[in-house]
Amino acid sequence: MNIMEALQSLNPRVLAFLVQVFRLCLWLVILTVIFAPLERLFALYPQKLFRKAILTDLGYYFLNSVVTGFVLSLPLALLAWAVHRFIPVSFTSTVAALPLWVRIALSALIGELGFYWGHRWSHELPLLWRFHAIHHSAEHVDFLVNTRAHPVDMVITRLCGLIPLFILGLASPVRGSSSLVPVLVVLVGTLWGFFIHANLRWRFGPLEWLIATPAFHHWHHTNDGPDVVNKNYSPLLPVMDLIFGTLYLPRDGQPKRYGIDQPVAPALMAQLLDPFLLRRRKIPSATEDLSHRVVE
Repeated sequence: MNIMEALQSLNPRVLAFLVQVFRLCLWLVILTVIFAPLERLFALYPQKLFRKAILTDLGYYFLNSVVTGFVLSLPLALLAWAVHRFIPVSFTSTVAALPLWVRIALSALIGELGFYWGHRWSHELPLLWRFHAIHHSAEHVDFLVNTRAHPVDMVITRLCGLIPLFILGLASPVRGSSSLVPVLVVLVGTLWGFFIHANLRWRFGPLEWLIATPAFHHWHHTNDGPDVVNKNYSPLLPVMDLIFGTLYLPRDGQPKRYGIDQPVAPALMAQLLDPFLLRRRKIPSATEDLSHRVVE
């Protein structure tokens, strides 16, 4: 039996899963080919490619790429049903009739607002911080840290960005035709996330005030003290942080250290289970001093 015959004999679901894994491997190769040389030549802080915790981060890359989309499918389907059930067709039809560039611009701004607050709540609400702390436990920040996150954390943050789009009709199916807006919003955010996490020393002058850059986001991951943590929540547009008073982007200087002071289990499985355990370490409340936290 050759390879093609073996593949054809597989269950369709198994085959679909294997195809998805192959695509993820291909994307990982592409991302590595792009970012590994750049992080070598223009590193903010020199570090080895096969650094500490890289196996854990690779595990999160595959886990979140497979699980997050699957878990999101149910609430997004319910949202689509709710839009059809409770939002007047005249409203959704009017929104759908807007020029494409208007819908894209509105989706970018409204989605960004939702992602900003979803991310900020993950720092300020103790229950959500239990999951989000895993992302901030990384002591070295590079492109692969983008997907180092608990699946619950990723699902909640993405829902915060997508729910307003559905409610406003920007991402809701109209007369049976599905919208690509949720896919585009998540795809662009994910791809840009690899860039802003990259270990690069590049600065972009005035452009840094218009769009998120590595310098902007690395300050979100800093653990340099209470005056600079919990800043720069926006995944794409720093104007959201400017509006809500959380922007921190000095012209000179870079974060001296990353990570958090809380203990986080080193093993992947332990990190996935730890946020659910009642015996877990004490989590600071939203009203306590947040100086021992870092930011995404």
